Amino acid sequence: MFPIGDENPTENRPIMTWAILAVMVGAWLFVQGGGADGTALIKSVCEFGLVPGEVTRVAPVGMSVPMGAGWACLVDRSAVNWLTPLTSMFMHGGWGHLLGNALFLWVFGDNVEDLTGPRRFLSFYLVCGLAAAALHVALQPGSPIPTVGASGAISGVMGGYLVLFPRHRVRMFFPPIFLFHFPAWLVLLWWFALQVLAGLPQLNMLHADPSGGVAVWAHVGGFVAGVLLIRRFALPDRLERRQHRQLAGRVRSYV
Repeated sequence: MFPIGDENPTENRPIMTWAILAVMVGAWLFVQGGGADGTALIKSVCEFGLVPGEVTRVAPVGMSVPMGAGWACLVDRSAVNWLTPLTSMFMHGGWGHLLGNALFLWVFGDNVEDLTGPRRFLSFYLVCGLAAAALHVALQPGSPIPTVGASGAISGVMGGYLVLFPRHRVRMFFPPIFLFHFPAWLVLLWWFALQVLAGLPQLNMLHADPSGGVAVWAHVGGFVAGVLLIRRFALPDRLERRQHRQLAGRVRSYV
């Protein structure tokens, strides 16, 4: 199941959400070759993906991670490694990865931006993404495996949505034909619980998967950061207007 929309109109155009989506798509098409150029895709993941062992300098130089078709990512000490917590947010591993992240940002980003304004939303988005990267590195400091994707930052947006709009309804699609409406708190807490449950085995080194997989603790870190930080980024006047509008709507519904 996945969200396809919500019942939560906005007052302002989500220009920063659109801009982030445009950068994500642009990076995929023009830096990563849109999935059509395997060499460009592998190079972009190796160069701009977050490798915890490179950031911490725990992984030895020259350690390799096979990437298929005779390619491998090699651990190095390049200066760009310090920027990979940021650059990795705009890289993806495939069309499905990109479109899935874009959908979640499209559904939840516009409403959060509506209460923060575009510049604050960008700051909030990046801070949540960096928090997600920090938790991922902290839990796997020696990993030589590159991680890419916007899901950590988008998880922060989802955490912010939970705080700001817990009762608004989200449209969830269950393939192939079922469509249901659930309150946001139920959708988002269920999603968060799934991430935690999926990540618990990774905390046990005896059962950790050294081959990679989804960095679910980055999702957890981003989500928690969004929950904790959104009130600092939301504009008080916009929050007040939204609360007054919601209160007026409730009053009208009882008249």
